[in-house]
Amino acid sequence: MKKIHTYLFMVIATAGMLMFTACSSSDTKEHNNRKISFNKDWQFHLNDAAVDKDTFSAATKWRTLSLPHDWSVEGSFDEHSPGGIGGGALNGGFGWYKKTFAVAAADSTKVTSILFDGVYCNSEVWINGHYLGKRPNGYIGFEYNLTPFLKFGDAKNEIVVKVLNQQPNSRWYSGSGIYRNVWLQTTDKLHVAENGTFVTTPKVTAENATVAIQTTVKNEYASTKEATVTTTLYKGDSEVTSVSQKITLEANAEKTIKQETTVNNPVLWNVETPELYTAITEIKTGDEVADSYSTPFGIRSFTFDLDKGFILNGKQLKIKGVCLHHDLGPLGSAINTRAIERQLQIMKDMGVNGVRTSHNPPAPELLDLCDKMGFIVMDEAFDMWEQSKNKYDYSTAWDKWHKIDLEAQILRDRNHPSVFIWSIGNEIPEQWNENGARIGKELAAIVKALDTTRPVTAAMNPPIIVNGDINIQFTETAAQPNALAGSGALDLIGYNYAHQTYANHKINFPKTPFIATETTSALQTRGYYDEKSDTIKQWPKRWDIPLTTGNPGNTCSAYDQIQTPWGSTHEATWKVMKKHDFLSGMFIWTGFDYIGEPTPYQWPSISSYFGIVDLAGFPKDVYYMYQSEWTNKDVLHILPHWNWKAGQTVDVWAYYNHADEVELYLNGKSLGKQSKKGDDLHVMWRVPYAPGTLKVVSRKGGKIVLEKEVKTSGAAASLKATADRIIIDADGNDLSFITVDIYDANGVFVATANNEINFSLKGEGKIVGVCSGDPVSHESYKGTKHTALNGKCLVIVQSTEKAGTIELTASAAGLKSSTIEIRTK
Repeated sequence: MKKIHTYLFMVIATAGMLMFTACSSSDTKEHNNRKISFNKDWQFHLNDAAVDKDTFSAATKWRTLSLPHDWSVEGSFDEHSPGGIGGGALNGGFGWYKKTFAVAAADSTKVTSILFDGVYCNSEVWINGHYLGKRPNGYIGFEYNLTPFLKFGDAKNEIVVKVLNQQPNSRWYSGSGIYRNVWLQTTDKLHVAENGTFVTTPKVTAENATVAIQTTVKNEYASTKEATVTTTLYKGDSEVTSVSQKITLEANAEKTIKQETTVNNPVLWNVETPELYTAITEIKTGDEVADSYSTPFGIRSFTFDLDKGFILNGKQLKIKGVCLHHDLGPLGSAINTRAIERQLQIMKDMGVNGVRTSHNPPAPELLDLCDKMGFIVMDEAFDMWEQSKNKYDYSTAWDKWHKIDLEAQILRDRNHPSVFIWSIGNEIPEQWNENGARIGKELAAIVKALDTTRPVTAAMNPPIIVNGDINIQFTETAAQPNALAGSGALDLIGYNYAHQTYANHKINFPKTPFIATETTSALQTRGYYDEKSDTIKQWPKRWDIPLTTGNPGNTCSAYDQIQTPWGSTHEATWKVMKKHDFLSGMFIWTGFDYIGEPTPYQWPSISSYFGIVDLAGFPKDVYYMYQSEWTNKDVLHILPHWNWKAGQTVDVWAYYNHADEVELYLNGKSLGKQSKKGDDLHVMWRVPYAPGTLKVVSRKGGKIVLEKEVKTSGAAASLKATADRIIIDADGNDLSFITVDIYDANGVFVATANNEINFSLKGEGKIVGVCSGDPVSHESYKGTKHTALNGKCLVIVQSTEKAGTIELTASAAGLKSSTIEIRTK
């Protein structure tokens, strides 16, 4: 096949290598005084179709709330939900939001606009009765100019938003409503356009970096304006360099200018030390500053090489990534910065350095955090194109909206240093026919018109056509690519699964580098174990055949032994990935469990089993396999628990690193030493159960590295609440995630306890989420009680805007309660 590499901006193309030198990160709110939060004091009404029809009236009952808001997660799980269990058995529907507000008389000569980061979905907006527009896509932000329709001074303005989530649409849980942040923006009529800067670094060396800045300036005055545009680069609070340019801009026109400067001795952005700079763009008319616009960015260069894989700042680096859906577990889809940060920190502690935004543009806050925390992001646009996957999905809006939405995504996200790859689609049905080639080329051209500094890929399942089992390539001769993979539209060949074909990538695609866009799809329930761990189970037998067998209670063994028919165990794919340098990286399905898609089961399961971490944020055992492989920490982890029945034989696993051997002891007696052989990723003993203490010791050169133990517990006797943070901000948004563990009378963790736990709260906060990680639980995530899963439960507490204390008490029938105090400041 012919691979086309035509780039206008510092892209070096050779056989099998693409080099991109770029920088980035888009407009962050804390550095941009043009915007204020517009989240407070909205009114909401969930439409009752039988009563309300398609409107509201003076008799309509409204509820006052703050955004972001997801109404679906507040509902009850419904076996007959039109979204099905794929959508988490939570209903969408039709809702109204409205808000009254005043605009200062002094702003009557300025431009006032409203920015929605995301509304799910099919939103329509009115201001003072004037229709502003509709946006079908629930995952991308949009802006409306309010100025022509506003009243100024003491007069009140009313904005109304209609939201229609007609299910089924997304194949996973989407949430419903204004679930991302809303901003009110006020600018001079001469200003930088929203998402109007593009900062790149076309040349990067250890000594200096060339920084190129494109700025789009808008003049909404009725007369020509002369101005000076100055861009100043900062590292922290220190000025680095500055560049200025005079412009003349005609009335009601816009112009894009180009500036260039040099940063000496640049501090490079990487995954270990994600260093950021800030570009402040000022527009001056005379001595007056008309506008100031902030663009955080990072300086780095990178390559995807056919032979060496991914190279960042001249150093080879394997992308060890995960796919993440956008919901935040018990919080639903309502965006919260601290909740996203917690997810990313849990992933970072596992050794993850990459995130794929499956399968849609993410919230801006996720990318801001990835910039600051050091993640390599695959920023994905679409889960379908013209051909539908669900009745009411985005395919119904494709013709009119796909170019608009994709351009909006690229313009919004192209300054983020964490964004390294654009994905134009996931498992698109058209990949197998000529429409895939046609649309793929169109989408790639849209991306390249706005950003030539990053490669374009698509997640294909798989990118080659093979006979027999689609996941197996039987010969070393080149396989036929699918229509999209063979079209020349893609800079990286994206593989969803098909790990058995990875080794033949350079035979099949001799000029185009590799990326594993989605891998694994293994299935686990935290803390549940089948008796024999060395049998691999494929559940279900085929993707379109429901599982009729399985485990009691719809559980999946937490040994790494259950996989989907299209996927693999965790160990199987990682063993392939680590063998070959040219395999640039992988994104595991998934980092966290998420609401919906409860493969391999049907109802009553309502959330996924795919995650390395469960829905509450508690790691499953395989987390420690990755930690032993992906970090430099000393790791030793033993599984399972040690509460079994007399006569049972139990498989005991240990994940470890930095050691030659591991020795297992039961009640002080050695059960032998084990060492990993070949490509082993764990060791195992088969042990006749006896109650007591199971202890594992890792040694290197005869010296102890780590010791870990699990003990047989008695009956549940007490609760212990532990907060991830005991001091949080009194801003009405910040969260404390409180884990409640169950212990016996001797202080031993009860790994099989499933007690119902009640929560009560006093002080300056409220309970906003409860969860145990149980995919079968139908208890509300928004309640004040929840049943623990295998000894653990989570409660999430949010601050008010008043400083003080929060007292959270966890109690359960017959158990000693636990109280914890959180301080807000």
